[in-house]
Formats: sequence, C-alpha cells, structure tokens
Amino acid sequence: MDKLVLSEQEWRQRLSPDEYHVLREHGTERAWTGCFVATKEPGTYVCAGCHNPLFPSGEKFESGTGWPSFTQPVAEGAIVEIEDRSLGMTRTEVRCARCDGHLGHVFPDGPPPTYRRYCINSISMKHVRDGEPNELVRG
Repeated sequence: MDKLVLSEQEWRQRLSPDEYHVLREHGTERAWTGCFVATKEPGTYVCAGCHNPLFPSGEKFESGTGWPSFTQPVAEGAIVEIEDRSLGMTRTEVRCARCDGHLGHVFPDGPPPTYRRYCINSISMKHVRDGEPNELVRG
C-alpha cells in the first residue's frame, strides 16, 4: 500500500476542522454524537482522510459505548496499532495504515470470536455502500 503523506496545510485543506482534530490531532468525538453509532447498512467503512478500507459492516456490533465498534478490520495491514500512554493509562491506539490518521482505540472486551472491540470515531470514517465505488483520495 502506498503511504499518503501530506503537509499539515494540505491536511487542513482536505479535512473539515472536526475531521482534522480527530484524525491529525488524535482527538475524540463525544459519545453518542457520531453519525455511524447506529448504522447497519451493508458496506465498508473507509478512512475519511484517504479512503483506505478499514472495517466491513458485517464486523460492526452494538457495544453500548456510544462509538461505532467492530470486531476486526477488513484485512491485515489496513490499520496500525500503537501503544498509547496518554491520559495516565495504557491503551492501544488504532491508526489508518495508509495516512496514519487517528481512528480510535482497540480493547480486549469484544464479542467472540476475536474478543476485540475496535472503538472508532465516526468522524474518522466514511461509509461506502456495497456496490458503490470507493473513490480513493489521491495525494
């Protein structure tokens, strides 16, 4: 996969202020405010910054946390997991493997078979319905 590397100015032009805050500044949207919390439509969730496919809709589940949650990514290598020691705790941050955008965190309390809960900010993703083209954002 080709990495997408842009300057901060290019990211600010490409993303809305809220998208920039989450994807580039590692922010978090408030619980229950994201547009994908209750979405059940078939398709693929892609990175809002670069359209890299991230999570299939079939892996989405209701976690009760207020953020879209998934049991696993669409493919190995779609995301990167990084140790996060911010806020006085140790967590595992999830980033897009293509553009390094912050997506959310993964926790070991999901349902079988993976027992993982990828807790992802809605604003960090776009939803591509089954059968629609995923228009990759070019650098």
